[in-house]
Amino acid sequence: MLFLLDGTSPQEPFPDPELAETDPDGLLAIGGDLAPERIVQAYRQGIFPWYDESQPILWWSPDPRMVLFPDELHLSRSLRKLLRQEKYGITFNQAFSQVIRACAEPRRHESGTWLTREMILAWEVLHDRGIAHSVEVWQEDELVGGLYGNALGAVFFGESMFSRQSNTSKLAFACLTHSLALAGFELIDCQVYTEHLASLGARPIPRKQFLSRLGALQREPVSFPRDVVCA
Repeated sequence: MLFLLDGTSPQEPFPDPELAETDPDGLLAIGGDLAPERIVQAYRQGIFPWYDESQPILWWSPDPRMVLFPDELHLSRSLRKLLRQEKYGITFNQAFSQVIRACAEPRRHESGTWLTREMILAWEVLHDRGIAHSVEVWQEDELVGGLYGNALGAVFFGESMFSRQSNTSKLAFACLTHSLALAGFELIDCQVYTEHLASLGARPIPRKQFLSRLGALQREPVSFPRDVVCA
């Protein structure tokens, strides 16, 4: 059953994610807005927005859910070598707007993006409030890779990543995962399956299991790390 949200009530409760459609997988609700309160409430319930410029806001909670447990991070031989080379500088929260706009650039062989202007502006507000965070990969003063997402309790909700040089998004993800683990984070939400994420150790788990873990972990008193740890 597809639910319609009121665009004038940011604190309106979301329906139970277990009521999401199976085709398309995980589609739960339509409409509403991207007010910070609504976005945070959605993520606390395991729901996220995903749509393009031609669509209204669509809210999803797929089953299964793609996640990474930090101790299951897989680093390929080539990525380990890249980490040892210390070829790039890695920072947190130094260029959020640049990172999210780089993520919004169309991928090769694609003409559009799901990261609308409305979403970019909404996530910049979340960043200003200390909820959304970015990872930057630098070659000298040039931004060559990165990612961004939200942190709630001991869960990091990954949103998008980009690379302008080979493996720089994987490098950002690896350093983020090590740093999150040391800070006490126990789960990284990757939303849906991609080969890119699977190669790093992410795997699908049942939505019910994800929601159960989410309910406990988001109440943990941990903070997004300030320091970058890559190994």
